[in-house]
Amino acid sequence: MNIHEYQGKELLQRYGVTVQRGVVADTPDGAVAAAKELQAETGTQWFVIKSQIHAGGRGKGTIRETGSKGVVVAKGIHEVADKVKAILGGTLVTHQTGPEGKRVNKVLVAEDVYYPGELEPKEYYISILLDRAKSCPVLMASTEGGMNIEEVAATTPEKIIKEWIDPAIGLQPYQARRVAFSLGLEGNAFKEGVKFITALYKAYVGLDASLFEINPMLRTSDGRILAVDAKVNLDDNSLFRHKDLAELRDVTEEDPLEVEASKSGLNYIKLDGNVGCMVNGAGLAMATMDVIKLSGGEPANFLDVGGSANAETVEAGFRIILKDPNVKAILINIFGGIVRCDRVANGVVEAYKKIGNIQVPIIVRLQGTNAEEGARIIEESGLKVFPAILLKDAAQRIKEVLA
Repeated sequence: MNIHEYQGKELLQRYGVTVQRGVVADTPDGAVAAAKELQAETGTQWFVIKSQIHAGGRGKGTIRETGSKGVVVAKGIHEVADKVKAILGGTLVTHQTGPEGKRVNKVLVAEDVYYPGELEPKEYYISILLDRAKSCPVLMASTEGGMNIEEVAATTPEKIIKEWIDPAIGLQPYQARRVAFSLGLEGNAFKEGVKFITALYKAYVGLDASLFEINPMLRTSDGRILAVDAKVNLDDNSLFRHKDLAELRDVTEEDPLEVEASKSGLNYIKLDGNVGCMVNGAGLAMATMDVIKLSGGEPANFLDVGGSANAETVEAGFRIILKDPNVKAILINIFGGIVRCDRVANGVVEAYKKIGNIQVPIIVRLQGTNAEEGARIIEESGLKVFPAILLKDAAQRIKEVLA
């Protein structure tokens, strides 16, 4: 589950991670009040106005309606309202949102942390995520923090520092020191960096996160280390342990069909293809998507109905898939292990009749317990539903209906 920057910073502070202070607002007047509050608390004279959407590249992105950047600087309280008016309610287009962009409903009014001093402010990159190949978290850092980190990773990967962490014993002090040293931190900044890295890993474990990305982590002109940005992704499977974190979900940032699917207990991800697919099991879903591509089609979605598919879940899946106007056919691929294939077939027929007026062809591939009985139910239904038992049969059917 993705959360907003301001939410991520609030969570990091709980674990002792130092962050750029800010106050969220959803109106221009609220932003002015936030700026006054920050000025009284920190003494800052300039303010950074940051669009709050679930996408990166906000600093380079543009508000379609006004031409404003997604992150701007207000050089005094008197500029805050106009800067915010050019952002709030607009559509921010970045390299991660695609051309459709995302509507900005909130902004974060943050303190200016690039003030002059003894040192030149320096930006770094730091993140923690799961290395699936090594089955452990990996801490990644770079001296090349800021808006071009993707380019750094692509062209100069040797500038990315990696430290793998044994989950059984956690991040060790020598590892935090090694990363801070590799970043070139010295004096008080080195001590602050070690403290920052240690607290960041505690937050990663404590929140059951799947990704922390701090870009940039800033060394200020007086040697402080703090998070200027915070991209936090929480593991959906752990939310039952964190009821308070589940409440941070912002459904306005998610695809409406994915939100609808989650309400029905379905795992759904919309794609750009023309063949909708409904399966039970993530591995089978990947194989099904491969079959669709090899048959000349493109998967329109990932939809996993789980191990207990019934008429209700099949109907919900149908309705969600059919809301995609690009879908030209639907492939249902069910392995009858926990659930019997004849029950799935009856569910398909029942859901088909209940929805009615389905214009796209539906291919049903059933394999496993009572697969032949299920195929017979499909064949005898009189509906525009084509049975298949083998994957190659399903692939042939796809070719035929797309021809």
